[in-house]
Amino acid sequence: MTIDNPDERNLTGSFAGLRVIDFSTTIAGPHCTRMLADMGAEVIKIETVEGETMRTRPPVRNNCSTAFGQLNVGKNSLVLDLKSPAGVEAVRRLVAGADVLVENFRPGVMRRLKLDYASLHALNPKLIYCSISGYGQTGPSAELPAYAPVIHAASGYEMAHLAYQPGRTRPDYCGIYHADVLTGVYAFGAISAALYQLAHSEKGQHIDVSMLESMLSLTLNEVQWSQFEVKATQRPMFGPIETSDGYVMVAIASEKTFQSLMKVIGHPEWVSDPRFAKYSDRRENWGSLMEGVEAWSRAVTTEQCLVALNEHGVPSSAYRTVAEALKDPQIAHRGALAEVQDGGGSFKVLNLPFRMSGARVSAAKRMSTLGEHTRAYLKETGLSEDEIAAFAGKPPKSARG
Repeated sequence: MTIDNPDERNLTGSFAGLRVIDFSTTIAGPHCTRMLADMGAEVIKIETVEGETMRTRPPVRNNCSTAFGQLNVGKNSLVLDLKSPAGVEAVRRLVAGADVLVENFRPGVMRRLKLDYASLHALNPKLIYCSISGYGQTGPSAELPAYAPVIHAASGYEMAHLAYQPGRTRPDYCGIYHADVLTGVYAFGAISAALYQLAHSEKGQHIDVSMLESMLSLTLNEVQWSQFEVKATQRPMFGPIETSDGYVMVAIASEKTFQSLMKVIGHPEWVSDPRFAKYSDRRENWGSLMEGVEAWSRAVTTEQCLVALNEHGVPSSAYRTVAEALKDPQIAHRGALAEVQDGGGSFKVLNLPFRMSGARVSAAKRMSTLGEHTRAYLKETGLSEDEIAAFAGKPPKSARG
């Protein structure tokens, strides 16, 4: 905690007392519900007896995946067979006392299970029901299968990105799933807004979050350019400048930044050079400008380059690996990482990227095991010991010797 150093022992989460039923899998939905858990909500993650597929994603130690842990720490684990009437009935009983439900199945799946919003609204009129899907719950594409890389391509994002890569004609491979993380954050925001509205209206609602539309929100300029005739200009491309031992990113986003950079590279006269004096001229001559910058940067080390740039207030950074970024003293100062225990030992997860002076915002210290809370929640629904045993495929207690 870095805001006024409050004593976290006296803080509670903003969503303390909130109960969330989490049917989501893989990344988008679990990222959303992990955020809710970090804010103090009781999140009940419902899985099959095999567990969801992310439990097998590396790194795996003693059958415990830290990738799964990053997305699901702080949640309680309930194993149910949703293909059985008893499993569906158990969900319905839990939903009656829940505040939020999150699911990211393909549209139609929850309806077939009779666990869709329409089926549960009568049971709990205050329920906030959040559906996350590739294209939205309705429309001609609604039932198409979708994963983040497909959505990246479908949204125009990849082609927009390609347009900024001189000499490139083939779209990039997809290694980082922006759509999943972004959509999870939008879902979290929508749920927060619905909870605020609920406080005034006392009515729940259905939230329909589209991955496609979430990705389109990353192309703000391009959305506008696609609608109007825009004169083709050379847009400044922020990219690596080479040093004697690596690369540095420099962002020239203002006149002051440009003027400072010209001092650093030893060309203050370029501030009035007709090629660069005006922003519009710099755009047209960006390649020449960057060649001049690299003529200076190639003669110094990355460290020397950064020292000079920082002294003159020019935004810059070395190109770092994630491992290097996590070792940044700023990360330690912010408490950006939390240590978590699971069956494989300990590992670190990212905390949420914000702090609050009046509420605790932090990951839980321990991962639940698969099905750890099944008995407690089934007992809460009113099932007897024999009925609970039947869920686990065990003989009734009365029949045991």
